[in-house]
Amino acid sequence: MNFNKLNGKKAIVTGAGQGLSKGMAEGLMEAGAEVVIMDLNEKAIEVAKEYTQKGYKCHAVVADVSDDKTREATFDEAMRKLDNHLDILVNGAGVQRRNNSEDFSLKDWDFVMDINLRSVFALCQLAGRQFIKQNSRGKIVNISSMLAFFGGYTVPAYAASKGGISQLTKALCNEWASKGINVNALAPGYMATDMNTALLDPQNPRNIEITNRIPARTWGTPDDMKGPVVWLSSDASNYINGAVIPVDGGYLVR
Repeated sequence: MNFNKLNGKKAIVTGAGQGLSKGMAEGLMEAGAEVVIMDLNEKAIEVAKEYTQKGYKCHAVVADVSDDKTREATFDEAMRKLDNHLDILVNGAGVQRRNNSEDFSLKDWDFVMDINLRSVFALCQLAGRQFIKQNSRGKIVNISSMLAFFGGYTVPAYAASKGGISQLTKALCNEWASKGINVNALAPGYMATDMNTALLDPQNPRNIEITNRIPARTWGTPDDMKGPVVWLSSDASNYINGAVIPVDGGYLVR
């Protein structure tokens, strides 16, 4: 039996118009899942169309997951596209703002926390209620970060939000594990995505410093998130709950 197959499973992946979330959505589809890509950018429509043309079951919902007034309607729209059944939620949407902590504005703090933490809790609630209503096993995969372990530099809101994601994941596990709901988190290391464009120049001293610390000697890519998210979404991980799993090429243990 191939426990990692997701044939017939239905998933929502937020922030999947690009970057790591797009890679994870693609991984779920490659494993057989039907996926709703939920993203603020209308690019999600084109992305979903591309996957549909390749033969995958993929839908797009363009929405701001941080908007309290529209979030539930957005979730309901996604559920309708999935014939009102859900098996997997991947909370991939995230943003970052940089500034020295003494100059970091509360406006930027609220912006980051609303998207990276508040909306994640709200979507976990909606998915949890759906799983309980269905009386079926459910899988939630949150996206934490290396900065949940290290704290970061000039990114106080991002670090706090990702630390919050790790603790939220554990708290929801404690309440929902007995209901057949698995809540886990992946903590990506340094990834070659648009969020890290400034660091990707191989001549940048910071790039050299980071790469030298990674035992794998290479930055991660969206493809590197596929295996972990498929595993956490499959029956292979049914007894894994409340875990925060690094996907970092060994950076954390160096």
